[in-house]
Amino acid sequence: METNNRSAGGALTLAGKYYTDEHIFLTEWERIFLQNWLCVGRADQIKEPGQYFLQQVGDENVILLRDYAGDAQAFYNVCRHRGTRICAQSSGQLSQSIQCPYHAWTYALNGRLLGAPNMQSVAGFDKADYPLHAVGVAEWEGFLFINLAVNRRPFHTVYAPLLDKFTRWQIPELKIVHTAVYEVAANWKSIFQNYSECYHCPTLHPALNTLTPYQGASNDLEAGPFLGGPMRLARIGASMTMDGYACAPPLGTLAGEDLALVYYYTLFPTMFLSLHPDYVLTHRLEPLAVDRTRVICDWLFAPDAIAQPNFNPQPAIDFWHMTNSQDWFVCELTQQGVKSRAYVPGPYADLESMIAAFDTEYLRVLGM
Repeated sequence: METNNRSAGGALTLAGKYYTDEHIFLTEWERIFLQNWLCVGRADQIKEPGQYFLQQVGDENVILLRDYAGDAQAFYNVCRHRGTRICAQSSGQLSQSIQCPYHAWTYALNGRLLGAPNMQSVAGFDKADYPLHAVGVAEWEGFLFINLAVNRRPFHTVYAPLLDKFTRWQIPELKIVHTAVYEVAANWKSIFQNYSECYHCPTLHPALNTLTPYQGASNDLEAGPFLGGPMRLARIGASMTMDGYACAPPLGTLAGEDLALVYYYTLFPTMFLSLHPDYVLTHRLEPLAVDRTRVICDWLFAPDAIAQPNFNPQPAIDFWHMTNSQDWFVCELTQQGVKSRAYVPGPYADLESMIAAFDTEYLRVLGM
């Protein structure tokens, strides 16, 4: 758990334009968010055939649903006739098909066009030519991911370093017990970078720093799209809660050293995964503007723990709501400061090595 081998390599913080420039923000959408796998929720949100929800990704709206073969499907919410948005409600239950409300073009749950009234007389019209436009979809650890790129890299290729890394937490079995949605007046990268270091913890998070002293951090993924590693809890039986004690039994097959650690990972470009001994916390980022980001946080617990009459997740919820609020406050202050003509890039501390690694990956993918 020593931190003295960590190094930011003399890297400097990003220039202010990367947090304030509208052109760069639009370029990020084209080269990052529309090209990479994005976590959009949990697989059990579409547990039954025909169950669906909608996901906004920038200007695009995507239908996620479960078909009758049991497969997750994702489609642009756009009818192949006149472009009408097909599903208007944010979630719901479809029958055996999807029908556009405008001219009743009807699609199977796998996207195939089933019916197009009065089109049979149109010369050359073939229903097989007009399926819904598919979006890449993948399930991993009970999470749903989508990818809007035309020539996307397969999920299992991109996520190869993580595919079997977290099996001992048995994350697919976990259930969301609470969701919090925040809108933060800051660029998405400031939020990403803030999560990636604990240099700020003694000052900003005294409660967190008591439970996981900031110098007890190490990393097992130090380059590329996936970064992070464990932090040591101050004592056995602890967790990140208001009273410092675990609020549920250990997850999955966790034992030994895992019960003394919290693992923190960033999954480029929009997900944070926080693995506690007793629960899992996720953050998902939705960039709304160059200076505004929505953050969706989910607290996940094991079904057996949830079923206990004395189950109380509130200490974990309250702890991270407090910590999130502290983080959003300084991220917003940073957003205000980097707009100043006085701001110039400064040196990273070695405790900020993961931010330097994030910046390297970000600039590589942005290609500017």
